[in-house]
Amino acid sequence: QVTLVESGGGLVQAGGSQRLSCAASGSTFSSYAMGWFRQAPGKERKFVAAVTWSGGNTYYTDSVKGRFTISRDNAKNTGYLQMSSLKPEDTAVYYCAAGDVISGGIVTMIPDYWGQGTQVTISS
Repeated sequence: QVTLVESGGGLVQAGGSQRLSCAASGSTFSSYAMGWFRQAPGKERKFVAAVTWSGGNTYYTDSVKGRFTISRDNAKNTGYLQMSSLKPEDTAVYYCAAGDVISGGIVTMIPDYWGQGTQVTISS
């Protein structure tokens, strides 16, 4: 069993940066890929980024490539999403997830566990 708790959300001006953290509890966190999804108001939840259990491979949706960086520290049971050059369209609730990465063709993630989400609002 893995419990995920996000932090770091808030209000940021367009062009700014923000870092989200995902604190995990449970001894098996390091065996899962870790990722982030986001859900804008009235829209479905979508994949943003993922990192493999070792941290050796990272994956991003096209709209955040070059702006977002995902990482993890298994010693601290924590994952991160560093976001820069933020745009109003990045506004969403961001969810941390632990599970498996599907990397054939379109990259996505199949979560086994979800966090409760943290709101990120980008003002123009």
